[in-house]
Amino acid sequence: MSVSGPTEVLVIAKEPVAGRVKTRLCPPFTPAEAAELAAAALADTLEAVLALPARRRVLVLDGRPGPWVPPGFDVVPQNAGGLDERLAAAFGGCTGPALLVGMDTPQITAALLAPALAPDAWESTGAWFGPAEDGGFWALGLVDPEPGLLRGVPMSVPETGAVQRRRLVEAGLVVRDLPLLTDVDTAADAHRVASAVPGGRFATALGRLTGAGAR
Repeated sequence: MSVSGPTEVLVIAKEPVAGRVKTRLCPPFTPAEAAELAAAALADTLEAVLALPARRRVLVLDGRPGPWVPPGFDVVPQNAGGLDERLAAAFGGCTGPALLVGMDTPQITAALLAPALAPDAWESTGAWFGPAEDGGFWALGLVDPEPGLLRGVPMSVPETGAVQRRRLVEAGLVVRDLPLLTDVDTAADAHRVASAVPGGRFATALGRLTGAGAR
C-alpha cells in the first residue's frame, strides 16, 4: 500500500517495445527478449516506488501506457529533445521536492531510498545524487526542481555523473549521496543485478530466458 511523504517521486521510462528498449542487450538476447527484460525491470521499479513514502508518483513515459502501469501513478509524456531536456522537463513539472529514478535499476528498494525520502531528507540538503557504476547516475533528487540544473549536461557518456554532480555543487547546493548501483545496460550487468535481487521479476525473467538458451 502506498504511503505519503514530502517528496514527489518520478520514474522516467520507455514503453517496453521490442527494438526500442535495452538494445545493448542484443546480442546475446533478441529484441523481443530484451523488451521482456525491460518490462520486468520496469515492473520491479514501479512496485518499489509504490512502497515509498511519496507525495505523488509520476511515470514520465516515452510511449503509450498500458495495463502494465499499476494504480497509484500519474502518467505524463516525455518531452522531445535529448535526455538532458527530457529530464529537465520532468523536474519542471514538479511543484516541490522531487526525486527521479530510471527503469534500469530494478534492484532499488524502499530501504535503499529511505534517506532521500525521510521527513527530514531536505533539511540542509539541496540535492540527492545516486551514482551509477558506468559513470552516470541512477537517481537525482532536488529540493527545488530547477530544470536549468540538468540542461546541457552531456548524457550517456562516462563523465555524465561527474558533470551533473559538479553542476549541483557549483549551484551552491549541499549534495548528499545515495549508494553506487549498477545500471542494466549489458548482459553482464543484467546477471549482476539479478543476483542482487534473485526474487524479483527481473531475475525471474532473466533466469527463464537464459535457461531457455538465450542467444
